[in-house]
Amino acid sequence: MTTVLTSLRQETVISNAPDQELKSLQKLSPNQQLLPLTAVVNANDHLEIGGCDVVDLVSQYGSPLYILDEMSLRTACQQYRDALVKHYQGQSQVLYASKAWSCLAVCAIAGSEGLGIDVVSAGEILTATRAGVSPSLIYFHGNNKSLDELTYALESGCTIVVDNWHELKNLDRLAREQADLPSFVAPRIMLRLTPGIECHTHEYIRTGHIDSKFGFDPNEVESVFAFLADSLLNCIGIHAHIGSQIFELQPHQDIGGVMVQWFKLAGDKYGLNFSELNIGGGLGIRYVESDDPPSIEEWVKAVSAGVTEAFVSAGLALPKLLCEPGRSLVGATCITAYTIGGSKTVPDIRTYVTIDGGMSDNPRPITYQSQYRAVVANTMSAPLSQTVTIAGKHCESGDILIKDIQLPQTNAGDILVVFGTGAYNYSMASNYNRLPKPAAVVVADGEASLIIKRETREDLLRQDCLPEKLRK
Repeated sequence: MTTVLTSLRQETVISNAPDQELKSLQKLSPNQQLLPLTAVVNANDHLEIGGCDVVDLVSQYGSPLYILDEMSLRTACQQYRDALVKHYQGQSQVLYASKAWSCLAVCAIAGSEGLGIDVVSAGEILTATRAGVSPSLIYFHGNNKSLDELTYALESGCTIVVDNWHELKNLDRLAREQADLPSFVAPRIMLRLTPGIECHTHEYIRTGHIDSKFGFDPNEVESVFAFLADSLLNCIGIHAHIGSQIFELQPHQDIGGVMVQWFKLAGDKYGLNFSELNIGGGLGIRYVESDDPPSIEEWVKAVSAGVTEAFVSAGLALPKLLCEPGRSLVGATCITAYTIGGSKTVPDIRTYVTIDGGMSDNPRPITYQSQYRAVVANTMSAPLSQTVTIAGKHCESGDILIKDIQLPQTNAGDILVVFGTGAYNYSMASNYNRLPKPAAVVVADGEASLIIKRETREDLLRQDCLPEKLRK
């Protein structure tokens, strides 16, 4: 019989839980959990996700292995969607920020829950459309879109979130070149504006302050509006994003007050009738026990209240409110399973435990100094008897996944599971040291389905070219 996993302390004795308790766990905000919602310990003392034994999954699919819990992802999508309906009186639309993890299966799940997709490249547009998402629900971001990407987005029917003058002028030129065609439709765009709101997050993922590579600065707004008033572009609204992995509600609640002034200016002075306001995403998730992010509903409620108050006070109709969660949708819904190899003890300093992956499948620790939590999936009730550092297998001293974590005594062949790996793990994965990228499965109701095949060694050579003069 399985038991609900309510603690990550592996020595904890976990009591049996009735089905009703399992259902109540599904009402939790996924971004506040260290574990996917379906995580349990089974009778073999193994970790289960989505009714699937993690040890068995590794035996079948190999490791490293990304394991996505479908129920957790769907729950997060539903909570965003339903909270907007509950707390915002105007129209609304949730967009999945697919840069967190763009693949057919994740986009298809999000799309099936009524979400649109936020994309930042032609490749992500292709992935979203192939997953069945309507182009009318795809919003194309990026600070240096090429002419080829802009053309592809226009032909696909996406909304383009314009980031800068170079892009704005290119789009206007493309529109004027097509204006005489019977099939011409004015390009549907939004403007990305920098709101100047600071928040507490990592320096590299703060995007709402003035000194940012993203968006038009406030002192450019009137010039942009004047240009739009004389263009062939259909500007439907404005967009702002203040950062990522944010635990504060106030900065997001303040966005409405900043953006409404530009809505009013656009209409009153330039005759631009904006109808949509996109406030980005940025809600954080719980990577370690000390993290305490707001729930999805709390975040939506705060944003909705801020936008409503601002627009009502300004005497403007409520805009269609868009938000773009990425990490808080998919981050906590996935785990990564590794096979433990050897260990090395440096006397009076530390013990290293090695795994068969590392910075190529999770570059966030070496890039952002990100912290993670892990368990040994095949000995879930074993006492935490040692403090170790989890070392990746790459030829890089900085390839350390977790420093100084308490684990049970480990042996070669044990399965280490790292939580919270759904966002910016596969999407930022590389072939460093010519390691093939891992496989990924989605689990639900005791069944696992392959969603990304494991690369082979031959795949690593697929794009290589060897000039004839170098052949022997």
